[in-house]
Amino acid sequence: MRRLRPWALVPVLGALLAAGSGSPSRSYPHSALLDGAAAYLLRWGRRGSALAFRLEVRTRGYVGFGLSASGGMASADIVVGGVEGGQPYLQDYFTDENRVLKKDPQQDYHLEYAMENSTHTILAFSRELHTCDTNDKSITESTVRVIWAYHHKDMGEAGQNYHGSNRGTKSLRLLNPEKAEVSSASLSYFDLTNKDVPIPDKDTTYWCQMFKIPVQHEKHHVTKVEPLIQKGHENLVHHILLYQCSSNLNDSVLDYGHECYHPNMPDSFFTCETVIFAWAIGGEGFTYPPHVGLSIGTAADPQFVLMEVHYDNPSYTEGLIDNSGLRLFYTPVLRKYDAGVIEAGLWVSLFHNIPPGMPEFVSEGHCTLECLEEALGAERPSGIHVFAVLLHAHLAGRAIRMRHFRNGEEQKLLAYDDEFDFNFQEFQYLEEERTILPGDNLITECHYSTVDRIRMTWGGLSTRNEMCLSYLLYYPRINLTRCASIPDIMEQLQFIGVKEIYRPVRTWPFIIKSPKQYKNLSFMDAMNKFKWSRSEGLSYNELVLKLPVNVRCSKTDNAEWSFQGMTALPPEIERPYKTEQVICSSSSCLSCSLFVALLFFVHITASTIGNIRPFVQ
Repeated sequence: MRRLRPWALVPVLGALLAAGSGSPSRSYPHSALLDGAAAYLLRWGRRGSALAFRLEVRTRGYVGFGLSASGGMASADIVVGGVEGGQPYLQDYFTDENRVLKKDPQQDYHLEYAMENSTHTILAFSRELHTCDTNDKSITESTVRVIWAYHHKDMGEAGQNYHGSNRGTKSLRLLNPEKAEVSSASLSYFDLTNKDVPIPDKDTTYWCQMFKIPVQHEKHHVTKVEPLIQKGHENLVHHILLYQCSSNLNDSVLDYGHECYHPNMPDSFFTCETVIFAWAIGGEGFTYPPHVGLSIGTAADPQFVLMEVHYDNPSYTEGLIDNSGLRLFYTPVLRKYDAGVIEAGLWVSLFHNIPPGMPEFVSEGHCTLECLEEALGAERPSGIHVFAVLLHAHLAGRAIRMRHFRNGEEQKLLAYDDEFDFNFQEFQYLEEERTILPGDNLITECHYSTVDRIRMTWGGLSTRNEMCLSYLLYYPRINLTRCASIPDIMEQLQFIGVKEIYRPVRTWPFIIKSPKQYKNLSFMDAMNKFKWSRSEGLSYNELVLKLPVNVRCSKTDNAEWSFQGMTALPPEIERPYKTEQVICSSSSCLSCSLFVALLFFVHITASTIGNIRPFVQ
């Protein structure tokens, strides 16, 4: 057994021992298991302009941790540490584009303590969010691809020991606000789960199943929603949407599920237009703020809901059967406000399209001032309050921003993810609730890359198609469910030289009449026939962003605000969006808080006394 040496904190030993035991959860409010074997636990928490980390890893060798733009080793920001011969070590490294590991001349990760027992190594360290070091990766509210590794041997002078298969990557949002822990142990719940759904051997399937909310006749609030993903299907189930359906339905609609958006889809499914909850791959459970809940049990609340599950099966695997769904926790103890959801962005349509071979292409979906003026002016002139946002795109998506304008002036970004990960989409809790007033503008701005594609990418349901959506969770609930737009298609076609289409339109996609090179082609075939270059793509992008848009402004039960279907001009805004300048901090000691030191050392002491037990539960 190697001797444990607490260092740097020895002078305050007496005070530490008198302070009592400390729980890691108090100083590290967030945690995630990074591997499937539960061998690598990451805890973290924000401390002012810095982020503190604690790694608990089942090894007596070195532990590696890093931040990577791609999720791989190339151009990564890495720290490696451990305990060797009773002495701690922690080194700041980086890798170049060829994945060569190099010691960073500016050491910005600062060790707070390290320890080792018979099974585990524990490291606690911190780093400024922005370090002024070009070899470091800034930590923002965007998705962060964390990379991890460990080895049973330490990093010795002889060089690096390759970690082998003990490595991986996981996307996280490191700057999510802290949430008050709400115990669900005493809460009632009900499950909405599919029953033995056969997944076809095709890349994309949307399966719809109707459910009846079991809570009737008395108002309750749903306070938490958790995904119930069948084990082994974590990559199969891409997202789940829950829609409120018409209250005029009866129990006969509960008899069966059906493939969504299919010509034979039951008529009752078309009454389900209002999104009341959304979950996407990589996301965890969602807990509503203490003053807000999803209302169920009254005549104005959903009685019948449709659960839409998007299955992504790119390998065309046969014989898959799924039973995934959602668990909703509820209480009769009512919160102050009822929550609502607004779907904003680009209406999912072929009119949304992206040329091939583009390293960057920007699409915008408008929640127009006309729609917000009418809906909020009629129902909530004092405005609504957004507390969480889910940003949604598909495989070509690279970044998404929700921009907010008031009286022509741009406000702080409502939400953003500059390193969007298709496999990690969850509601972002806002640090501060945002008020949306009548006459505001909201723009969902999506950035795509199609450099690896040779044909047009179209707006659509498949993950190989694209979307550009934001789901806004807000309170108090009003009768506005969709605030979106779609650009005019004819002006898009004029860009490639289309002069005339056959009218009246009797087929979809509609057919082009002239000029000769496109005659009798669908508009999709014509767009694919056009010889796209990057310069043509850039010119097309500039055009599309200025085109008039068709407004979608919807209520529940398929009703519409009067501006639905009208044409509006997009606002004149600054493009590209200018990101706020960050203030970076040079390398400095970040572990100078005596209170934090007390918690750390007491936890070490409490954990090491008594036969030195393992530290990962």
